[in-house]
Amino acid sequence: MSYDIVVVGGGPAGLAAGIYGSRARLKTVILEKARPGGQAATTQEMENYPGFSRGTTGPGLMKAMAEHAKSFGTEILKEEVVDLELEGEIKVVKTKSGKEYLAKTVILAPGAEPRSLNIKGERALRGKGVSYCATCDADFFEDLDVVVVGNGDAAIEEAMYLTKFANKVTIIVIHDEGILDCNKVSAEKAFANPKIEWVWSSVLEEIKGDGIVESVVIKNIKTGELTEMETNGVFFFVGTVPKTGFLRGKVELDEKGYIITNEQMETSVPGVYAVGDARVKYLRQVITAAADGAVAAVAAEKYLAEEEGFKEQVLNADKPVMVAFWAPQNEASIAAVGLLEQTAAELGDSVKLVKIDTYRNQRVAKRYGVTSIPAVVFFEGGQAVAKLSGDFTAEEVKKQIAAGK
Repeated sequence: MSYDIVVVGGGPAGLAAGIYGSRARLKTVILEKARPGGQAATTQEMENYPGFSRGTTGPGLMKAMAEHAKSFGTEILKEEVVDLELEGEIKVVKTKSGKEYLAKTVILAPGAEPRSLNIKGERALRGKGVSYCATCDADFFEDLDVVVVGNGDAAIEEAMYLTKFANKVTIIVIHDEGILDCNKVSAEKAFANPKIEWVWSSVLEEIKGDGIVESVVIKNIKTGELTEMETNGVFFFVGTVPKTGFLRGKVELDEKGYIITNEQMETSVPGVYAVGDARVKYLRQVITAAADGAVAAVAAEKYLAEEEGFKEQVLNADKPVMVAFWAPQNEASIAAVGLLEQTAAELGDSVKLVKIDTYRNQRVAKRYGVTSIPAVVFFEGGQAVAKLSGDFTAEEVKKQIAAGK
């Protein structure tokens, strides 16, 4: 199965990439091991996505994005990617089912998962009162008491969602009283919520229970005092870990495992892009994930046009080719193009002239070492054999053509 774009992961970043890729008439498939939407599909309250002044729900928004992608022709397949071969012109994406998907470009959107603090009792009681998803599990704690660990945007927003079900929500905060890491609007709402209580300057030391959460031990970081408090559940919202283990050795990662990209979402491998929570970025939200997906798909479209166009016009040409690197904003390069056009006309069918705007096609210029314009690179049989740059003459150009022959 061959595609122009294979998207690995169906969260908001992957879905946005699917929308933009398919709308550009590129054959696009999204491979997602679970239901589309990623973490966003488990976030019930969403008040910061533009265009929804009264808020929307994560599941609702993700469903709409998936339908949007499908409406343009994006395929969304339930597949878990386990390995990739990213070197070379055609990439190979391998799945757990044993299938292989061939791709001209790949957009990596594996997302991230909730971080575990490895607190005593956390692993043993996971799913037995310990949770990382309020949307998934809040209704299990109706009229019960729960504890929330964390004080960022996700923690505070999910704590407020829990108050719709729980009798009491106690938030354990490592900072001094009144200091939170979340946005001010969420903080104000949380402080005003009568169902929320606070434990300041503290961390969770232990979770206790015989087969189910029964209590927690809280440690005051200033005094060292330990306090045991009865509770029915513990919700962790302390950041994420990128799901990039299968990408080690494939693309460049930072020390935390996040994928390193530039502003065009390009990774260290040509034709491979990374988007969403799994890449190095300042803000991990649905809106930035969607923006990443859009940028990557547009970059992939331009990459394909550039690579396929260059291959057809230059590398597969049956005659010598002069590739002129220029830009409409550079007067010297405009004059050089005129000189090359005149020279090509004089030489007739024996040589071909191809013009490349370096502003729009930076990748090809970089590949052939063109760091300044005007420049002309001479090709014979698909190979670059010579280069002139700066203030060259028609005689120098003809000399290079003759040398190639």
